[in-house]
Amino acid sequence: MSTASAIETRRLGADESGFRTAGDLIRSGGLVAFPTETVYGLGADAGNETAVARLYAAKGRPRFNPLIVHLPDSEAAFALAAFGPLARRLAARFWPGPLTLVVPRRPGDGIADIATAGLATVGLRVPASPAAQRFLKAAGRPVVGPSANRSGHVSPTAAEHVLADLSGRIDAVLDAGPTAVGVESTILDCTGATPRLLRPGGVTREAIEAALGAPLAGAETPDDPEKPLSPGLLASHYAPAAPVRLDAAEVRPGEAFIGFAGARPPGLAGAALSIDLSPSGDLVEAAANLFAALRRLDRPGIAGIAVAPIPAEGLGAAIRDRLARAAAPRS
Repeated sequence: MSTASAIETRRLGADESGFRTAGDLIRSGGLVAFPTETVYGLGADAGNETAVARLYAAKGRPRFNPLIVHLPDSEAAFALAAFGPLARRLAARFWPGPLTLVVPRRPGDGIADIATAGLATVGLRVPASPAAQRFLKAAGRPVVGPSANRSGHVSPTAAEHVLADLSGRIDAVLDAGPTAVGVESTILDCTGATPRLLRPGGVTREAIEAALGAPLAGAETPDDPEKPLSPGLLASHYAPAAPVRLDAAEVRPGEAFIGFAGARPPGLAGAALSIDLSPSGDLVEAAANLFAALRRLDRPGIAGIAVAPIPAEGLGAAIRDRLARAAAPRS
């Protein structure tokens, strides 16, 4: 596959033939978008430097931003990296599932340095999606899987979103319907004495602290923003074209509105478009709908996007994190 000129992007079904074809493409150095329980990932053989370089090119992704490696089970992850007792406890509790653990690499792990941005650590995840599990087993290799969209664009929760961004730039998309969780995995740095929250996501801070029996070290960004320890830490990310305004108390002329729990602020009647992430105030439903809503509002004629206040507890922390990155100044 080459990004120098457009190629035909195949749409594969989530059946035996589709999984077999997707696995063959990965082993031959191709790029395949695949569904997880969170969002669609763009897969490449994690040990193939050329394939990973093509993935960066297809996404337009900064080379300093490392990638998460996806594996079919915990034993495959333990063989790749050094897991301390707390990391193993978290893996036992939350894998398969939407949790990424950043752990020290093992010498000779077979992961291309370009995939980890030259770091001595690697982010590993075992997804829970049955389709992702079948895909990874068919590939037979560790697979990097950043979100299957152009870098900085809204993450995809359906095959149609992938094709809108990457058709002609990747070999195939494995279509298993919409994803369930809708926000990416939680990322924990497990290289220190106490796990540290790097990115909130599909597993809540409260659930992790309950499993550990102790608080996390905190939500922090890396010391060097030009060399993040994991994906998803760039300040501006998940961004539609129109500016995003958080915790909006009113809708201004020309703005669209993202609501929550039936919010009806002043100016709503004149909104260019209005979407309620969850009329009932269900944060799980809101997380699942977030990226699809941002994509629907990423269109000409919308001067801005006003967002209703979202509670910060549970999955609300992950939703607010993604919205804050969508609202950040563009580089």
